[in-house]
Order: sequence, then structure tokens, then C-alpha cells
Amino acid sequence: MKLLYNCGVRLMDVGIRCAAPFNTKARLWKEGRRDLFDKLKSLESHRVAWFHAASLGEFEQGRPVIEAFRKIHPEYKILVTFFSPSGYEIRKNYSGADCICYLPTDTPKNVRRFMQIVHPEIAVFIKYEFWYNYLTAMQKAGTKLYLISAIFRKDQIFFKPQGGLFRQALHAFTHLFVQDNTSKQLLHEIGIDAVSIAGDTRFDRVYAIASNVKRLPEIERFAQNTPVFIAGSTWPPDEEILLTLINRYPTVKFIIAPHEIHSSRIEKLRTAIRRRSLRYTELTPDSDLTHAEVLFIDTIGLLSSVYRYGTWGYIGGGFGAGIHNTLEAATFGLPLAFGPRYEAFKEAKELIAAGGAHSISNAEELTKWFEPLFHNPEKTQELGDICKQYVLNNKGATQQIIDEICR
Repeated sequence: MKLLYNCGVRLMDVGIRCAAPFNTKARLWKEGRRDLFDKLKSLESHRVAWFHAASLGEFEQGRPVIEAFRKIHPEYKILVTFFSPSGYEIRKNYSGADCICYLPTDTPKNVRRFMQIVHPEIAVFIKYEFWYNYLTAMQKAGTKLYLISAIFRKDQIFFKPQGGLFRQALHAFTHLFVQDNTSKQLLHEIGIDAVSIAGDTRFDRVYAIASNVKRLPEIERFAQNTPVFIAGSTWPPDEEILLTLINRYPTVKFIIAPHEIHSSRIEKLRTAIRRRSLRYTELTPDSDLTHAEVLFIDTIGLLSSVYRYGTWGYIGGGFGAGIHNTLEAATFGLPLAFGPRYEAFKEAKELIAAGGAHSISNAEELTKWFEPLFHNPEKTQELGDICKQYVLNNKGATQQIIDEICR
């Protein structure tokens, strides 16, 4: 199994490098790993705390822990690694770390070199990604190794007869912080008991964002104290459904933040809307927004602050691999709707059960959800309060994790 795993990792590496001339993400992945070990040498002879995130979402999930650790232990150099370009390219200039880079591919040779240079005293993996060679090498080196905000399901490889190698990787962790009791029980069944139910650090992150949210003057002028429907991280199937709503409610302003901000795609959407629309990057302090009705966010990094200007929210991705971040909108007290693929997301199921969110499958169902809220501000406020209170009730995971790591 170990031989098969190492062959699989090498094939993945070769495949991505071969795809680099034809695929932007593959090219960034390849180029970002050039001279990687030279970059890591800045950490030599220092005490290092290493935080690894697969992509941007996991980084934001772990960010409260990174920042709390740095405040308590400024003597450590902090290394942040990413597997995906969508995380690294957006957060490569994050000021809370001393070194930010891609994760070297999990081959035995790379891992030996990484450990010789970095030799982390503490390592924190955020939510998932279980790289066997890294985990077992750190276990042998005596690194304090933590997994945070994790969720486990019965159908994962760890709990199947052929999953011995991956179970061994899980045993390398000093302590695992999971989101629910089901995860803890599954780990207990394979002999892992250094487990705590701490919840999800994303609640702490979105609460911090809401508490220190930045003003966006152009969006304030666009909103002008009118009802605003915000659709975040949308994909084409979401947008097709939303078009019906946009054209049907002329007194509601809409802000659309596509997951991918290709200019051609946004322009295609603008032609399908029978209302005056603008792009955020077109705005200036002198822009006339008097008659603007639909605003497209065509830049990265604003969505979490944009939600503060909303009355209702829609979360994209539910007609594809799965919905995006619901908590960023929930923390601002927006009633939420999203597509049918949300079952893998604990917070989405709990928001639906509490009454603050609703799943839809087509434009008719979206309208059926929105119509009574549009005519009843009190009901909108009630459902929004449910979402906001849900975030408040679930924050606190960061402190529990930090108490254990620093103990």
C-alpha cells in the first residue's frame, strides 16, 4: 500500500506538470514549487510552528488559530503552506506568517528535505489532507501534530478494510479536534481516542470578520438604504435561476459575486438582465449610482464584507460539487437560500433545521421562498436573527484548540 501511495503521488505530480502548459491552475501549481526549498531555508535554526491548508477556505478556517498562537508565542516562526493555487495566490502576502509557500509534493525525498530544513516543533493540519509521508515523518521526529475542525464520515477510506495505510496516518496526530460526536465515535472505533469535540473554527473567523468589517463606500452608495439581495460564489446554474428573480423584482437591488470572475461570463450575464447593471471595478468615487440596480463583484476578497449590506442571501455551488461558505452571510443576519447539494455541510443542515436557511431546486422554488420574505420584513428579520444567533452559539473552538496546543 505504501508503494502504491508513493507511486500515486508521483503520478499526480507528473500529471499536473504535464497539464501546466494548458491549464492555469496547473501552471501556477508547477511554477509555485520552483525554488521552494530555497524559500524554506529562511526558517532554518528557528523554532517553527507549521500550519497547512489545502486551499483558501481551509486557511480562513484555521486563521483564528494561527493568529491566536502568534499572539501567545511570538518566539516561533510561523510557516503556512497550501496545496492549491486558489489558496496560495490569494493569501501569499498574509502578514500573520513568516513564510508562506506551496506544500512540496509528499514524496519520501521531499519530506526528508523538508524536515531537515524546517523541523517543525508544532504542526497543525486544517480540516483534512492526510499526507502519509509528512505525517509519519513528523510522528518519528516528535513533532506535536494536530488536526483541527475535522469531520469524518463512515464512507471514508479510514474506516474501510483497505484503509490501513490511512489509519496509520491518523494515528500520527497528537490530538484531533473534530466538529461532532459522530466523528469522535468513528475515530474511537479505529483506536484513536486523543480526540476532542471543539466545533468549527470558521464560526470564530466569520464572527471576527463581522466585528471588524471594512466599509465599502461604493457599495454603500449603491445600496442607498434599499433592500439588497446578495448572491455569493455563484456558478452558471445558480445564475440561471437568479435571473428570474432579478427581472421579477424591480424594487430590489442585487449584488452578484460569481465564483469565477471571467469578464466574458459577467458580460453575458449583464446582457440577460433587463435592468441597469454595473461592475464593481468600474466604480469610482464620482460614479453615478442613482439608477444602478444590479452590481457584479468582479474582484477577489470582498464578499465577506459585502454581506453586511444585504437583506437576503443566496449561496452558490449547490448545483455542483457543493455549496460555498454559508457562515459569512449568516453572521450578518441574512436569511439564506442555496441549491440542493448541501448534505455534506453540517452548518447548512443545521441552519435549515433551525429555520434560517432553505434549499431550492429551481427558479420557481426560489421565488416561492423569496416572495413571502419580500412582503414581510418582520419575517425576514426573524429568519436573519436565527442565522446570526446560530453563529454566536457555535463560536469558541479556537480557544479550546489553543488551550490544548499551548498546554
